[in-house]
Amino acid sequence: MKFNKLNIIVFIGLLAIVGVLTMQLVMLNQAYMFEKKELGEKIHFALQDVVKKIYRDNKSEPPAASPIKKVSEDYYVVDVQDDFEAEILEFYLKTEFQKVKLDMDYEYAMYDCSSDEMVYGEYVTMSGKTASSEKMQCENCFTKRPGLVYYFAVRFPQLRHSYINSLQQYWIYTGVLLLVLVIYVYSVFLLLKQKKYTELQKDFINNMTHEFKTPLSSILIASNYAVKQHEIEANPKLNKYLRIIIEQSNKLNQHVERILSVAKTDSNIITLEKKRFNIVDTLELVKENALLKFEQASVKIVSDKPEYFVKADEFHFYNIAYNIVENAVKYGNVSPEVVVLITENKGLDLQFSDNGPGIPQEHIDYVFDRFYRVPRENAKDVEGFGIGLFYVKKICELHGWKASIKNNAGQGMTVTLHIPKKSMA
Repeated sequence: MKFNKLNIIVFIGLLAIVGVLTMQLVMLNQAYMFEKKELGEKIHFALQDVVKKIYRDNKSEPPAASPIKKVSEDYYVVDVQDDFEAEILEFYLKTEFQKVKLDMDYEYAMYDCSSDEMVYGEYVTMSGKTASSEKMQCENCFTKRPGLVYYFAVRFPQLRHSYINSLQQYWIYTGVLLLVLVIYVYSVFLLLKQKKYTELQKDFINNMTHEFKTPLSSILIASNYAVKQHEIEANPKLNKYLRIIIEQSNKLNQHVERILSVAKTDSNIITLEKKRFNIVDTLELVKENALLKFEQASVKIVSDKPEYFVKADEFHFYNIAYNIVENAVKYGNVSPEVVVLITENKGLDLQFSDNGPGIPQEHIDYVFDRFYRVPRENAKDVEGFGIGLFYVKKICELHGWKASIKNNAGQGMTVTLHIPKKSMA
């Protein structure tokens, strides 16, 4: 796998999220262990106080060793080694558990010497009230302990559930992090998939346009040679057809060049050869070439000075200026007029205004997008790929310029290229 910037960023982001999630799980485990230890200590201290009070009532000394034995996580056996009554035991259990704020259900049972078995006591809810007889009981959960006589057992059936409830905030944080991780991974897969499709699209465009160049060149060479032959010049109909072939081949060649330029711009392999030149001269050249192609058009250049020098790529500047003028003429009315106004405004503003129908307001924000074409009634007469203004925007961005478009108040629209002072020479 090739490690480019995107792959490195994705890998680092994935490591960061996995690291945060791991830390959260570690914290969750630590909080679980702490909660488990805290509840265990509460139960132990409460049962210890119960034993002390039983010995105090019997006016005897409590044993030196701890009488409390933890059989399992939720089951405790207390060896009192002295006589006690069931009512007193239940009262002491409720009192001591409330004292340490042990808010959970519990049930207890006592050993009966006469029957030699554990006798079930009561099921007490977290509110401290004895549950009704319909409450689920577990007499079989209390097993007899060999070697003990005066003892009782306490069981906490909701202990594990209490752990989970007490860590509710941690569970929410962990769930949010898991959701973020899933969204991130899904987004990465979509991004990589889209990147793959984009690369395939670029390869297809590059291969397609390069494959078009060779046959187009051959057609143009053969057509230009044929149109100069005496037999063709003598036959008006054949001459007309050959000139149509030449004209359409040149048009197709221009489209191919534009697609190649856009592909290069997207791939960031286009290089700008900046030099100092007079943009008025270049605009005059654009005007001349546009009038050669569109004889019915009118192109005017309005400037306060005959020279405005900028430092830029003259080849690409000519292309974007010609694209704007060509669009204004192609999508204009029967007698298209284009006025190029050059003004100084914290740099230079080149305003290309026309007298065409303009662009519907709902489409004007998208005309600089790649392959976007404004729906028109005469679309079949002015076919294009929707890359002309996209190319204009890209070249302006590479130069650090700004391109904008708006409809005129009366008729037509205006495309403005703002060239900052730093580009002026």
